[in-house]
Amino acid sequence: MERLKGAIIVGFLRLFSSLPFALAQRFGAAAGWLMWKLPTRSREVVRTNLRHCMPELSAAELEDLVGRTLLDTGRSFAESACAWMWKPQKTVGLIKEVEGLEVLQAALANGRGIVGITSHLGNWEVLNHWYCSQCSPVIFYRPPKQKAVDDLLKKQRVQLGNKVAPSTREGIISVMREVRKGGAVGIPADPEPALKSGVFVPFFAVQALTSKFVPNLLKGNDAQAIYLHCLRLPDNAGFKVVVEAAPEALYSDDADAAVASMSKTIESYVRRWPSQYMWSMKRFKKRPPGEKKWY
Repeated sequence: MERLKGAIIVGFLRLFSSLPFALAQRFGAAAGWLMWKLPTRSREVVRTNLRHCMPELSAAELEDLVGRTLLDTGRSFAESACAWMWKPQKTVGLIKEVEGLEVLQAALANGRGIVGITSHLGNWEVLNHWYCSQCSPVIFYRPPKQKAVDDLLKKQRVQLGNKVAPSTREGIISVMREVRKGGAVGIPADPEPALKSGVFVPFFAVQALTSKFVPNLLKGNDAQAIYLHCLRLPDNAGFKVVVEAAPEALYSDDADAAVASMSKTIESYVRRWPSQYMWSMKRFKKRPPGEKKWY
């Protein structure tokens, strides 16, 4: 059954990637609209997350953001299908603007390890290709459940000579080695970790279990951290990459303070482009002791 599911998913990815980009985006947005209008799990997760994280929104404002979020989520899936299947150069061609390129260039020039931090905002698959076109990082990722999809992604994500590292013990070790030898890595900082691997820090109006991996990786190394995001342009005709040097607080010896700094920076990006965040992710599945579960 899992093999069949994987084959169906790969088939849909190939179908979307065969469409002109603008048409693929429209189909993705249509799928997102259906997720909004039908009683789907994604819609309820988005509503739950936004209701807790943005309590200042009125009922009408909340529902409007739920709708825009699911349309953007559908676009992200369609765009990712194209990014996975196309030649990387074609995907990189979708990027029309780069803000802060000099930050990455300076980091590459000084020869120290680079920890590229991103989140599930905008399109991280398009970002992967752009980042890999600038250097040869090790991309850290959480493997999908379907083996066929994982096999496909492992193949497609290394077309530019970079490497990938799954979120396993071996993958973690390979990322640490790459940073210590002065290489570059890319890490999504917002997936919810195991309790032992994270701390609860503020994210919007709530406490969110957040991984300690990035601050631990920076501790004791002469590495530098940068934030990388790839945002959808207003006319949906392409993307803008934003690069920013991490604030000094991320390098704090106080692990909780460093993680809180990382969460605060990611929140600042999400507040600027709220509908482009993957609010359909069960980001708050684990709650502090004594707090009621959300989902």
